[in-house]
Amino acid sequence: MIEIRFHGRGGQGTVNAAQMLTRSLVQDGKYAQFIPAFGVERKGSPVYGYFRLDDREIRQKNQVYYPNGVIVLDDTLFKEVDIYKGVKENSFIVLNTKLMPEEVQAPLQITDIAAIDATGIAREIIGGEIPNTVILGALARLKPEINMEGLRELITEKYGEKNGLAFQAGYDRVKIAKRYGGQI
Repeated sequence: MIEIRFHGRGGQGTVNAAQMLTRSLVQDGKYAQFIPAFGVERKGSPVYGYFRLDDREIRQKNQVYYPNGVIVLDDTLFKEVDIYKGVKENSFIVLNTKLMPEEVQAPLQITDIAAIDATGIAREIIGGEIPNTVILGALARLKPEINMEGLRELITEKYGEKNGLAFQAGYDRVKIAKRYGGQI
């Protein structure tokens, strides 16, 4: 089972992104679930959720304590939340940031670092600052087990052509670095 923790802020589309990912994977015959968690439910407040993917039925309904990866829609959250809490060995991060992957300060158990200016791309293509579809494109590039075409079609169908283009831009523009023994 693959477990991922999503981190974002209210209004960035964190929950919608995870729900689209879940729906896409279920349509591909996989088992996936997302459990959102909210603190103060207002725009700009930290939000997070727990995602699971498996080839068989998922019976767990609790939070993810030891994720295989984290997806972060706002890099200012590092000042407020322990993003890396409990991450397993050989984990990954998909991060909305202007930094290059080599500049991301991640613990050694994070071996795959995907960095993208998702907010900038969203501004450019969609005309707003909701980075969720761009982040999903970056995730699809990092994790080939995600059906990129199917997810893009779902996004386009639900949110329109501009969001489909934003997803594609995330896929095309993400910068990925792999670390081995602490070195990139």
